[in-house]
Amino acid sequence: MEQQEKKKNWFREFFSLGEVGGYFFRGKDPNRPKSFNLKAMHIINKIAILMFLVCLIIILKRYFFGY
Repeated sequence: MEQQEKKKNWFREFFSLGEVGGYFFRGKDPNRPKSFNLKAMHIINKIAILMFLVCLIIILKRYFFGY
């Protein structure tokens, strides 16, 4: 029984999107500096992460299901 719990927790931790989800869906922090350069950097990072995830999905689809 205990081994099944460990397996379930491992599976949940493996697919947790804590940091990535927090990066996209975090609330406004009033103490965070507000500059154009910082906003631009975060927007570019978000675009890069989304492009990576889309490409990863396409590669996995092609690997498992063919063209």
